[in-house]
Amino acid sequence: MDVFDAFRAEPWFFVGTVLVIGMMVGSFLNVVIHRLPKMMESDWRQQCMEFLHPEEAGKAAETPQPRYNLFVPRSACPGCGHRISAIENVPVASYMFLRGKCSACKVSISIRYPIVEMLTGLASAYAAWRFGVTGTTAFAILYIWALVALTFIDADTTLLPDDITLPLLWLGLLVNLGGMFTDARSAVVGAVAGYLILWAVYWGFKLLTGKEGMGYGDFKLLAAIGAWLGWQMLPLVILLSAVVGTIVGIAGILLQGRERGAKLPFGPYLAAAGFIALFWGQRLNLWYLGRIPT
Repeated sequence: MDVFDAFRAEPWFFVGTVLVIGMMVGSFLNVVIHRLPKMMESDWRQQCMEFLHPEEAGKAAETPQPRYNLFVPRSACPGCGHRISAIENVPVASYMFLRGKCSACKVSISIRYPIVEMLTGLASAYAAWRFGVTGTTAFAILYIWALVALTFIDADTTLLPDDITLPLLWLGLLVNLGGMFTDARSAVVGAVAGYLILWAVYWGFKLLTGKEGMGYGDFKLLAAIGAWLGWQMLPLVILLSAVVGTIVGIAGILLQGRERGAKLPFGPYLAAAGFIALFWGQRLNLWYLGRIPT
């Protein structure tokens, strides 16, 4: 009996394994969420320097720079620089054991770290339970991981990195060549329509108000969701994202005193809607269409 047979024989063992793996990946996603925007900013600065001051850029390039990427250097406390050991990096459990504080300087650690780990683990486990020991589960989990990373990056920086959105889009098209989540034609139309819908909204809003209502990253994210789930899910995704965004916006005004004109990143709401549509989209569409009078 191989491992897949064992998983099929004991579905809850499979779900539990995916839960643990998901939390471990969630720990890595915390690194991605924190470091990827900084890496992008560094690249932009370098490109601007090369364009505006090529001589200075050449001299700077000759000076050795410390490596900084998703793997190096090792994670450290932002307060005291204490290097996080392996035992201190166990998802969720280490946060609870340390009572949410650095073991060296006792500075509080953001609760968002275990939240991301638990969210990633639980969402991955639900996909495992829903789709079983299949290739669909593996790709659904990749889709979920990308949405989690994009949600928190956009919430922090109002950026949706091409390094995530574009591979997500292309992977969705490739996955659906075999009709895993939708047929290939629906995936292609979904990618094109997803981009063009928000592109049209963007330019319509800008022509009417002279302001930019969203960024190009939102176009690409909706295109990626369309590539994964098909054009049929786009109306539902747009409706759900608008509803979630409205609820969060009103809650922010009432509970946090946020200004009415404050900018809100749209990516997290698109990602939440894309997650809902993955699991319950067809049922919601049927329910909605069934309520339309004929």
